[in-house]
Amino acid sequence: MAALSAWFWNERFWLPHNVTWADLADPAPGVEYPKARHLLSALPLALLILVVRILFERYVASTCARSLHIQAEISRRAQPNTVLEKVYMSITKNPDLRHLDGLSKQLDWQVRKVQRWFRHRRNQDKPSTHTKFCESMWRLIFYLCIFIYGIQFLWRCPWMWDTRHCWYNYPYQVLTPGLYHYYVMELAFYWSLMFSQFTDIKRKDFLVMFIHHMATVSLISFSYANNMLRVGSLVMSVHDASDFLLEAAKLANYAKYQRLCDILFILFSVAFFITRLVIFPIWILNTTLFESWAIIGPYPSWWLFNSLLLVLQVLHVIWSYLIARIALKAMLRGKVSKDVRSDIESSSEEEGDVSRAAVARAVPRITRSPKGENGTNGTNGHCTSSKYMNHGGW
Repeated sequence: MAALSAWFWNERFWLPHNVTWADLADPAPGVEYPKARHLLSALPLALLILVVRILFERYVASTCARSLHIQAEISRRAQPNTVLEKVYMSITKNPDLRHLDGLSKQLDWQVRKVQRWFRHRRNQDKPSTHTKFCESMWRLIFYLCIFIYGIQFLWRCPWMWDTRHCWYNYPYQVLTPGLYHYYVMELAFYWSLMFSQFTDIKRKDFLVMFIHHMATVSLISFSYANNMLRVGSLVMSVHDASDFLLEAAKLANYAKYQRLCDILFILFSVAFFITRLVIFPIWILNTTLFESWAIIGPYPSWWLFNSLLLVLQVLHVIWSYLIARIALKAMLRGKVSKDVRSDIESSSEEEGDVSRAAVARAVPRITRSPKGENGTNGTNGHCTSSKYMNHGGW
C-alpha cells in the first residue's frame, strides 16, 4: 500500500518542477494549503444534503406542486400475471411482435391484451409529474443558491477579473474559507447525485449520467488535490450559470405554463451558448492553456487537466448542437417538446405498434422517426433539452 500510495502521489506528476509535497506544508498556524484529505468532509455533507433534499421534496416542493394542482397520479396497474411478470423482469419490457405472438398463444390472450398489459406495467414504473416536479424544484433551489454564492464570492477575488492571478505564486496559494466551502459544497452535491441516482427517476440515460457524475467528482477532486482551486472555481461558476434556468423551464412545463416554459428554455439556451461556447473557451481555456504555460510552464498533471477541459469543450459543442436542434423544432412547432426519457405512454400510440411492426416487416423503411421525437408522446414531461443537459457541474 505504501508503494502504491507513493506511486499515485508522485510529485513529478502532480506538482510543477522543483516543487515537493514537503514544500506545501502549512505555512503558518491557522493557515494551510489544500490537501486531498479535506475532500473526505464532502461525504458526510453529501448524506446531509440527501436528508435535506428528502425533507424539502416532502414538505416544501410537494406543497408547491399541490398548490399548482399537480397531484400524485395513480397509473392504472397491470393485473397480476406471473408469466408476463417474469418476461418483463428478465427478458424485455417492450416485446416485439414475435414475443407478443408467443405470449398470446401461451396465455390464450389477444395480442392487444398482452400489449396493453406491458404498457400498464411499464407505466407503473414511471414517475408521476408530481414526483418529477419535486425533483426539479430541489435542483432549481440548489443550482440557484450555489450559483449566487459562487458569484458573490468570486466578485471579491482578483482572479475573477484577471485570470493570471490563478497562476501567480502557484502552487503556493493559501486556501481561504470561502473557496473551501464553495468546493466542498459542489463536490458534496455531486456525490449526493451519485448516491440518489439509484432511487431517483429512472431514465434512459442512467449510465451516461452516472459516468458524468463520476467525471465531475473526479475533476473537482483532481483540481483540489493539486491546488488549482482558483481556476476550478471559475469553471464551476460558468457551468452553474445555466443549470437553474433549465430546471425552472421544467417546472413551468410540469405546471402547464407552456409560454413561461418556452421563455425560460430560450433564456437557458442563450445562457448555455454564451457560457459554454464563448466564455469557457475564451476565458477558461485561454488561461489554463496559455497564461499558465507562460507563468508556471507545463508538467504532467497540467497536461491531464487541460486534456480533460478540452474534452469537456467538445461535449459543450455536441450539447449545443442538440439544444439548437430542439430550439429550432420548438420554433417550428410553437412550443418546447418534452423529455422522451420518462414519458408515460399513450394507449393510442402503443396499440398501433403491432400493425406498424407488421407493415415494417413487409415494407422496409428508409427512415423511421424514434418514438417521442415529435414531442407528442406522453404527458407533461420534461423539456427535451434535459435529456442532454440534466447534469450541471463540469
